Amino acid sequence: MSLELILIRHAKSDWADPGQPDHARHLAPRGRRDAPRIAEWLAQDGHVPELVLCSDAARTRETLALMLPEWPAAPRVLHEPMLYNAPPRQLLATLGRQSARRVAIIAHNPGIGRLAADLAETAPPHPRFQDYPTCAVTVLDFDVDDWSAIRRGRVAAFAIPADL
Repeated sequence: MSLELILIRHAKSDWADPGQPDHARHLAPRGRRDAPRIAEWLAQDGHVPELVLCSDAARTRETLALMLPEWPAAPRVLHEPMLYNAPPRQLLATLGRQSARRVAIIAHNPGIGRLAADLAETAPPHPRFQDYPTCAVTVLDFDVDDWSAIRRGRVAAFAIPADL
Protein backbone atom coordinates (compact mmCIF):
# COMPACT_ATOMS: atom_id res chain seq x y z
CA MET A 1 0.00 0.00 0.00
CA SER A 2 1.05 3.55 -0.50
CA LEU A 3 -0.03 7.00 0.56
CA GLU A 4 -0.17 10.19 -1.51
CA LEU A 5 0.32 13.65 -0.02
CA ILE A 6 -0.51 16.83 -1.93
CA LEU A 7 1.06 19.96 -0.42
CA ILE A 8 -0.52 23.19 -1.66
CA ARG A 9 0.41 26.72 -0.73
CA HIS A 10 -2.58 29.06 -0.82
CA ALA A 11 -3.05 31.16 -3.96
CA LYS A 12 -1.83 34.78 -4.24
CA SER A 13 -3.38 36.94 -1.53
CA ASP A 14 -4.50 40.55 -1.72
CA TRP A 15 -2.39 43.15 0.06
CA ALA A 16 -4.55 46.15 -0.96
CA ASP A 17 -5.58 46.84 2.64
CA PRO A 18 -2.36 46.93 4.71
CA GLY A 19 -4.37 47.28 7.92
CA GLN A 20 -6.30 44.07 7.40
CA PRO A 21 -5.38 41.25 9.80
CA ASP A 22 -3.29 38.58 8.08
CA HIS A 23 -5.75 35.80 8.92
CA ALA A 24 -8.56 37.70 7.14
CA ARG A 25 -6.71 38.49 3.88
CA HIS A 26 -8.54 37.32 0.78
CA LEU A 27 -7.21 36.30 -2.63
CA ALA A 28 -5.98 38.72 -5.25
CA PRO A 29 -7.37 38.45 -8.80
CA ARG A 30 -4.30 36.43 -9.81
CA GLY A 31 -4.95 34.00 -6.95
CA ARG A 32 -8.56 33.56 -8.06
CA ARG A 33 -7.28 32.67 -11.55
CA ASP A 34 -4.47 30.36 -10.37
CA ALA A 35 -6.29 28.11 -7.87
CA PRO A 36 -8.69 26.48 -10.35
CA ARG A 37 -5.87 26.01 -12.88
CA ILE A 38 -3.75 24.12 -10.34
CA ALA A 39 -6.77 22.01 -9.30
CA GLU A 40 -7.50 21.14 -12.92
CA TRP A 41 -3.84 20.14 -13.45
CA LEU A 42 -3.99 17.90 -10.38
CA ALA A 43 -7.20 16.26 -11.62
CA GLN A 44 -5.78 15.66 -15.11
CA ASP A 45 -2.87 13.76 -13.53
CA GLY A 46 -5.15 11.77 -11.21
CA HIS A 47 -4.13 13.55 -8.01
CA VAL A 48 -7.52 14.26 -6.44
CA PRO A 49 -7.52 14.11 -2.64
CA GLU A 50 -9.94 12.06 -0.55
CA LEU A 51 -9.37 14.49 2.33
CA VAL A 52 -8.25 18.12 2.44
CA LEU A 53 -6.73 19.57 5.60
CA CYS A 54 -7.07 23.32 5.18
CA SER A 55 -5.94 26.22 7.32
CA ASP A 56 -8.91 28.28 8.48
CA ALA A 57 -7.47 31.55 7.09
CA ALA A 58 -9.61 33.36 4.50
CA ARG A 59 -7.07 32.90 1.68
CA THR A 60 -6.70 29.13 2.19
CA ARG A 61 -10.46 28.66 2.41
CA GLU A 62 -10.91 30.64 -0.81
CA THR A 63 -8.15 28.68 -2.53
CA LEU A 64 -9.94 25.44 -1.64
CA ALA A 65 -13.36 26.77 -2.69
CA LEU A 66 -11.95 27.58 -6.15
CA MET A 67 -10.31 24.16 -6.46
CA LEU A 68 -13.27 21.98 -5.49
CA PRO A 69 -15.31 22.47 -8.71
CA GLU A 70 -12.33 21.24 -10.77
CA TRP A 71 -12.19 17.85 -9.05
CA PRO A 72 -14.44 15.00 -10.21
CA ALA A 73 -15.28 13.94 -6.65
CA ALA A 74 -15.62 16.17 -3.63
CA PRO A 75 -13.13 15.33 -0.87
CA ARG A 76 -13.91 15.48 2.81
CA VAL A 77 -12.69 18.84 4.14
CA LEU A 78 -11.39 19.73 7.58
CA HIS A 79 -10.71 23.41 8.29
CA GLU A 80 -8.00 23.32 10.94
CA PRO A 81 -7.13 26.50 12.89
CA MET A 82 -3.83 24.89 13.97
CA LEU A 83 -2.65 24.85 10.32
CA TYR A 84 -2.60 28.65 10.14
CA ASN A 85 1.09 29.57 9.76
CA ALA A 86 1.99 26.14 11.14
CA PRO A 87 5.57 24.83 11.12
CA PRO A 88 6.27 21.48 9.43
CA ARG A 89 6.02 19.51 12.68
CA GLN A 90 2.48 20.80 13.30
CA LEU A 91 1.46 19.97 9.73
CA LEU A 92 2.86 16.44 10.18
CA ALA A 93 1.14 16.00 13.54
CA THR A 94 -2.22 16.86 11.99
CA LEU A 95 -1.55 14.56 9.04
CA GLY A 96 -0.47 11.71 11.33
CA ARG A 97 -3.98 11.46 12.78
CA GLN A 98 -5.64 10.84 9.39
CA SER A 99 -6.75 7.59 7.78
CA ALA A 100 -7.44 8.68 4.17
CA ARG A 101 -4.89 7.37 1.64
CA ARG A 102 -4.71 10.54 -0.50
CA VAL A 103 -4.54 13.76 1.53
CA ALA A 104 -4.03 17.38 0.52
CA ILE A 105 -2.86 20.09 2.91
CA ILE A 106 -3.54 23.72 2.00
CA ALA A 107 -1.47 25.99 4.20
CA HIS A 108 1.10 28.79 4.34
CA ASN A 109 4.78 29.44 3.87
CA PRO A 110 7.27 28.95 5.29
CA GLY A 111 5.76 25.78 6.81
CA ILE A 112 4.24 24.17 3.72
CA GLY A 113 7.35 24.79 1.59
CA ARG A 114 9.67 23.52 4.31
CA LEU A 115 7.56 20.40 4.71
CA ALA A 116 7.76 19.71 0.96
CA ALA A 117 11.55 20.09 1.07
CA ASP A 118 11.85 17.96 4.23
CA LEU A 119 9.77 15.11 2.82
CA ALA A 120 11.16 14.96 -0.72
CA GLU A 121 13.74 12.19 -1.20
CA THR A 122 15.04 14.23 -4.12
CA ALA A 123 13.94 17.79 -4.81
CA PRO A 124 12.36 18.27 -8.22
CA PRO A 125 14.60 20.08 -10.74
CA HIS A 126 12.47 23.20 -10.67
CA PRO A 127 13.97 26.64 -9.95
CA ARG A 128 11.02 27.65 -7.74
CA PHE A 129 10.80 24.57 -5.50
CA GLN A 130 12.93 26.05 -2.71
CA ASP A 131 10.97 29.31 -2.41
CA TYR A 132 7.57 27.61 -2.90
CA PRO A 133 5.60 30.49 -4.43
CA THR A 134 1.87 30.98 -4.00
CA CYS A 135 -0.25 28.10 -5.32
CA ALA A 136 2.81 25.84 -5.64
CA VAL A 137 1.92 22.17 -5.33
CA THR A 138 4.01 19.08 -4.61
CA VAL A 139 2.66 15.54 -4.88
CA LEU A 140 4.58 12.98 -2.81
CA ASP A 141 4.22 9.19 -2.75
CA PHE A 142 5.11 7.14 0.33
CA ASP A 143 5.48 3.35 0.51
CA VAL A 144 3.95 3.07 3.97
CA ASP A 145 0.51 2.24 5.35
CA ASP A 146 0.18 4.92 8.01
CA TRP A 147 0.78 8.66 7.93
CA SER A 148 2.61 8.54 11.25
CA ALA A 149 5.26 6.35 9.54
CA ILE A 150 6.21 8.70 6.69
CA ARG A 151 9.78 9.95 6.47
CA ARG A 152 10.78 10.79 2.90
CA GLY A 153 8.81 10.19 -0.26
CA ARG A 154 9.12 10.26 -4.01
CA VAL A 155 8.10 13.51 -5.69
CA ALA A 156 5.48 12.43 -8.23
CA ALA A 157 4.76 15.98 -9.43
CA PHE A 158 5.53 19.63 -8.76
CA ALA A 159 4.07 22.70 -10.43
CA ILE A 160 3.45 26.39 -10.00
CA PRO A 161 0.77 28.34 -11.87
CA ALA A 162 3.31 29.89 -14.25
CA ASP A 163 4.07 26.36 -15.55
CA LEU A 164 0.49 25.81 -16.71
